[in-house]
Formats: sequence, C-alpha cells, structure tokens
Amino acid sequence: MARPEETTHFGFRDVPLDDKQTLVNDVFHSVARRYDLMNDLMSGGLHRIWKSGMITALNPPRSDAPFALLDVAGGTGDIAFRAAAAAGPGFTATVCDINGDMLAVGRERAAARHLDHQVTFVDGNAERLAFADKSFDAYTIAFGIRNVPRIEAALGEAYRVLKPGGRFLCLEFSSVDVPGLDKLYDLFSFNVIPPLGRVVTGDAESYRYLVESIRRFPRPDIFAEMIAAAGLARVSFQPLSGGIVALHSGWRL
Repeated sequence: MARPEETTHFGFRDVPLDDKQTLVNDVFHSVARRYDLMNDLMSGGLHRIWKSGMITALNPPRSDAPFALLDVAGGTGDIAFRAAAAAGPGFTATVCDINGDMLAVGRERAAARHLDHQVTFVDGNAERLAFADKSFDAYTIAFGIRNVPRIEAALGEAYRVLKPGGRFLCLEFSSVDVPGLDKLYDLFSFNVIPPLGRVVTGDAESYRYLVESIRRFPRPDIFAEMIAAAGLARVSFQPLSGGIVALHSGWRL
C-alpha cells in the first residue's frame, strides 16, 4: 500500500503518485480527436477569448527577431498556432506533450495550416523536459498544469529552460469569486459536462475527472506562491470571467 506521502489526487480520488500520469494519459487518449470541440461546448466558446488573452500577454515580436516558444501540454497545437499568427517570421514554437494521440492531432493541423516549418511537436514529460537550460524565450501551458502529478517539478523545469528575461504564462481553471456564479458553475460542471462528454466523445468519466481536477487545483494565490518558489520573479495572476480561469505570469530574471 502506498504511503500517504506517495499519493496524489486524480479528480476526487487519492491514487499512488506514480499512477496518476497513466490515468491522465488514458483520459486524453480517449478524448483527443474531439478535445477542441468539447472545449467550445464546455466553455461556450470562452476558451478562445481566454487563450487570446494569453497570446496578448505573450506579445511575440512581429519582426524577424528570433523568438522561441515552448508550449507544454499543448498537443493539439492551439496555443502555438495562435502565437504563430500573432508573431513575425522569426517565431518558432515547440509543442511538448506526453500524449501521442494529442500530438498526432497537432501535427495534422500544423500541416493543414502550412505551419510545420514553424511549429514542431515533441513527445515529452513536463516534469523532465529534454531541452537545454536557458533555451526558450517563453514557456506557456494552457489547462495542463493541473494534470501534472508533480507540479513543483514542472515549474522547476519551466524556470530551467527559460532564458534570462524569459516569461512563464499559465492559463488554468481557478476559483470562482462571484457570489451565485459558483453554485451555477458547479451545477453546470457536474451535471452537464460529463453527459455532454458522453454524447460527443462517448466518454463521460474522462470529463468527470476533468471537472473534479479543477476543484482540487490550488487557489490562484497558492499557485502563485508555488510559481515564485520555483524561482520565477514578478509573479502575478489575473482572474478571468469571474474567476473561472486565471492567467498566471512570472519571469526568469
């Protein structure tokens, strides 16, 4: 039996720490092909606004100046493609994801958009990135950090691979801070999203996990402390849509 210090959360379940990644991988194998469609349905399209806000904050140069982005847990390429559209010809993105099915979707979409010369896809673990120290101008992760078993390890890796002056941006579900909205949000999350997942992807349980994982994620002020503890400076967060999500920021100085 695993000792308490060797367990973590998988939704509302406590599971052995080393088992969580396999369980998460199974979730995303199941939903990969319809992941972005479900994002539209679950958020009413708001995820597009939230991601646009992340790209605005990223502000990649529109010139031919080199700018290297690492997008972690972004297998379908959504963030990388948005950043490429906002950037100049010096922009490149590396999408790193542990799930091969998600990466396959991203590679297909990059080819269809004629972006395979700018956006590359790499199979990798956020806790152990296979990239050199100080090799990226920015690190982004959108709705992926809560699925990492060892969040502190992933944040440490983000700090390691960023160049001095590089920026860390994390978009993640957060704690609703509008009275009344929290109850409506819970009602929608637990009573609508899993059945919707069953209809669209044939998988309700994966979406039940995703909803539960949001509730177990640290509050934004606690997560900001974790980002700072990893060595990043000028840490801040901006609640969006009444606190449904938060955009977290930090810099390697």
